Amino acid sequence: MKQIPYWLDTAPPFPDRSGKELPDAVDVAVIGGGLTGLSTALHSARKGAEVLLLEKDKIGSGASGRNGSMCTQGITISTGEARKRYGQPRARELYDAFREAVDVVEELTEKEGIDCDFNRCGRLGVAYKPEHFEQKKAQQRDLAENFGHETVLLSPAELRAELGSDYYHGALLDPLSAGLHVGKYVHGLAEAAERAGARLHERNAVTAVTRAPDGSFLVETWHGTVRAKQVMAATDAYTDRSLPWFRKRLVSVGSFVIVTEPLGEELARQVIPKARLVVDSKNIGHYIRLTPDHRLAFGGRARFAPSDPASDRRSGAVLKREMVEIFPQLSHVGIDYVWGGSVGFSYDRIPHAGQADGVYYSMGYCGHGVQMATYMGRAMAEVMDGHPEANPLRGIGFPKIPVPFYNGTAWFLPFAGAYYKAKDRLT
Repeated sequence: MKQIPYWLDTAPPFPDRSGKELPDAVDVAVIGGGLTGLSTALHSARKGAEVLLLEKDKIGSGASGRNGSMCTQGITISTGEARKRYGQPRARELYDAFREAVDVVEELTEKEGIDCDFNRCGRLGVAYKPEHFEQKKAQQRDLAENFGHETVLLSPAELRAELGSDYYHGALLDPLSAGLHVGKYVHGLAEAAERAGARLHERNAVTAVTRAPDGSFLVETWHGTVRAKQVMAATDAYTDRSLPWFRKRLVSVGSFVIVTEPLGEELARQVIPKARLVVDSKNIGHYIRLTPDHRLAFGGRARFAPSDPASDRRSGAVLKREMVEIFPQLSHVGIDYVWGGSVGFSYDRIPHAGQADGVYYSMGYCGHGVQMATYMGRAMAEVMDGHPEANPLRGIGFPKIPVPFYNGTAWFLPFAGAYYKAKDRLT
């Protein structure tokens, strides 16, 4: 069993971008080599900016290479909550941005020739309990009437044609959500950024960012200091002490994934006949999909613990038990991959993007990072080029920090996890 992300292990080999000599000065310094950073670097370089991207590990080694490889439509909070917070017109504007984000990924894969198995296979939002199915009926009406989004409601009997399991109580199908091979996508996006002229530097962490008297920034790294006219923070769940203001405003939540041995096409189609993406309605839920080579990827918040080799193995055992509970026909199937990673959450469960103390940022994707990180990288390149209206998240500030003594280490997560798991069992 490999304890590395399947998506990175089966992507084309990534070149070594470490050990490069730093320039003295650039127009834009991007901190973070995930999808937000790569998209920002690509789109800024296309505008003619001299761009330097700095990644403390390897390109795509954080959440961008460790996720469920889903590119789904839909906002990170309910439409009702969005309407309550922001009013219907603004909620619709936000919802449209989340839908457009999937289009942006598709456009990039086509324009840049990124072969990453992008496929509008559709997403099944499955109901864990009968009352959740009733909520999905109301959700379908709301999406159609107020957000122009047509979905398909599937009864428990109809769901059986879409999912080889009797575990769930119906579903809401979004036909236009997409799956892709995120490792291949990150690989291709990095190459596209370099073709546009961006410089990508690996294994060179940023240690501090300070404002110079002339308004520029001094970006200190392991291997030297660079002066930048603009700085973009694109670190999300992997934000460290070099960016303390952002670190306090994000909660890094562990998520874990197992991938089975190849099932063969026949068994794979018995499990998910139309290769849909599957996300359940639990508070502590699962995300499930088939890989291009007919394995099952099964992820979730198995344990509220940091990712390390021992923790990942324990989490993998939890996920295997839960997978077999949903798909008993897989009880004999071996697990080839297990890994963990971190997902960046904001306290109000919606992404945030803008400028703080002169530093631009986009973070807190709450599990919707594949499409939204790509989209927001493009948007923030526009913002830095003098077009603030391009930011769909403008005006949505980070909420006040509600947790005492929080400095970036989420000591409270085990308690929150126990609460939500109990809520799933009891309500």
